Amino acid sequence: MGDENVSQMTRDALKQLRQGLLRLHKTLLDMERRGYERARGRIGNSYEFLQLVLKDPWFDWLHRLSEMIVQIDETLDNRDPEQPTTEEDAKALLARAKSLLAPAESGSEFQKNYFLALQQSPDVVLLHAELMRLLGK
Repeated sequence: MGDENVSQMTRDALKQLRQGLLRLHKTLLDMERRGYERARGRIGNSYEFLQLVLKDPWFDWLHRLSEMIVQIDETLDNRDPEQPTTEEDAKALLARAKSLLAPAESGSEFQKNYFLALQQSPDVVLLHAELMRLLGK
């Protein structure tokens, strides 16, 4: 492509995507916490919850979303002159986000759980619509 810099429009899209994904992640975490507590009992405190999110298979599917947010952060913060982020790299990341957020009854573990979350939560539906509008640009 030749262009070593990410356009401001693409940077802005990544920043907006990051904000939307953070809101979606929090909403899904809250929803999963409620489900976990219904099934297994109350979670004692924030530290215990964090340990569950990091290590319990119940929350494992949400790690894909966390990883996507980290990739966006790394792309936006990249200051490596040897390996600068290109416009192509940034657009590929937007495409990966769109692919990740494609709910499917018979897709990846994330896509299946995301499909179920969309059935259960109007908040998830609203955030999904917002992210799809952003990613459709």
